[in-house]
Amino acid sequence: MSSLPIAEEPARLPPRQLFRTVIPPIALPVFLAAADPTVVATALPAIGATLGHAHLLSWMVVANLIAGTVAAPAYGRLGDLFGQRRLLMGSLGLFLGAALLCATAGNIFVLILGRVLQGLGGGGLVTLCQALIGVHVPRRERGRYQGYYAAFIMAGSAFGPVAGGFLTQAWGWPAVFLAYLPVCAVALALAARLPADAPHSTGGGFDIAGMGLLAAFVVPLLAAVERLQQPTLAALPLTLGLAATAAVALRALLRQQRRAGAGILALPLLRQASFWRADAMSACSGASLTAMVTFLPLYFEVVHGASPGRTGLLLVPLTVAVSAGSVLTGSLIARTGRTAVFPGLGLIVTAATLLAAAAWGPGLSETTLALLLAVGGLFQGSAMLTAQITVQLVASPRQLGVASASVQLARSLGSAFGAAAAGAVLFGLLALQDGHAAGLFLAMIRHGPDADAALPPAARAIARGEIANAFRGVFLTVAVFSAGIVASAWTMPLRRV
Repeated sequence: MSSLPIAEEPARLPPRQLFRTVIPPIALPVFLAAADPTVVATALPAIGATLGHAHLLSWMVVANLIAGTVAAPAYGRLGDLFGQRRLLMGSLGLFLGAALLCATAGNIFVLILGRVLQGLGGGGLVTLCQALIGVHVPRRERGRYQGYYAAFIMAGSAFGPVAGGFLTQAWGWPAVFLAYLPVCAVALALAARLPADAPHSTGGGFDIAGMGLLAAFVVPLLAAVERLQQPTLAALPLTLGLAATAAVALRALLRQQRRAGAGILALPLLRQASFWRADAMSACSGASLTAMVTFLPLYFEVVHGASPGRTGLLLVPLTVAVSAGSVLTGSLIARTGRTAVFPGLGLIVTAATLLAAAAWGPGLSETTLALLLAVGGLFQGSAMLTAQITVQLVASPRQLGVASASVQLARSLGSAFGAAAAGAVLFGLLALQDGHAAGLFLAMIRHGPDADAALPPAARAIARGEIANAFRGVFLTVAVFSAGIVASAWTMPLRRV
């Protein structure tokens, strides 16, 4: 194994005191960051009905994603400069203020502005909480605490649609944003109880030029990736132009980062094999989970005709399995000191379940398929856990913020690419069918599974069979991402805490 710099140990606290010190302050911010996209997505139809401009609703999602992706590295570097606790409280304050702006927005443009500000605030929640684990938790115990952290993320993701639907139906869409206010207030009070962490980084200041170039790279890249989900020849020139703009900005960003004394991307860390493989593992993990969460509900609703409520229940085994697997893996890492072996072996099982879903999914009942995918989900949680632990082992205390932000940036970009790649495969396979499967699929998404009721029974059966066959490509695409995690894990030099 190659010799790698390992971060110094934080001061040890008794286990119970350590748990009380770290977990309560990070639980709510991480939960908020995970729940936010799904909570708001549930309220989008009601927002469009009230404020109009339905064609702009997607910008509420895209603008928030872009703002959060760009903000994460900035928070990482600023946390190293000024202390993670202080920046976490600032991030929560901005998120709270933006939620109030969204709740009182009188038109769609103010609401989109509020979502941008929420993205700028929310981009720091995940990154800073990850860094705080590195600041306060000894190396050997980080697996256990990253497992708790991953469980909070999955709990937020699972709770979001339920909370969003209930709040919107009971009190209207502004209640979705008003509900953030007391939660953020409690999170701020808990964050204030964290021990004050002294700034670690002493070299250089904040890389403003790098931040601008990062935005110039991320914005066109995500816009191009978004267009890949349903590619058309008419949109190809714009998509290529956006991709070319992103490539030019990336080249300028890397050149500027080499000149910067303390850049936001920490290129010296990225040159280390364990670090960039951990980022690759994070990107593949984000891609696979996002693709599954995005398209699995559509599969159950369109192919099996499940209601939205039934679909939510069918997703519970997967989300519970990922959360349980994360906690279990964290405990195993704390006991054994081994890291990469868990995703290296576990994601082989995950890939096998996805291959089985691709081969036999259309013939399985919806409950059997949900349980099959839950088996793979039990091992899925080990990837993100190992990635975060590895970068914190490689980074020094002066770089915990930028190291954690690197994982989050990779995960965000991977998530966007995963959804786009799965969508492109799905719609590409639908377009190759002999019938009108693609148009029917879009109609069923917009108007529900009964959109094909006017078709003769035989034609309906054929169309649904074509859609089910196209979904095989989605499962195979996610299996490829799982294989990427396995490859990163088995080639990672740093394999023990």
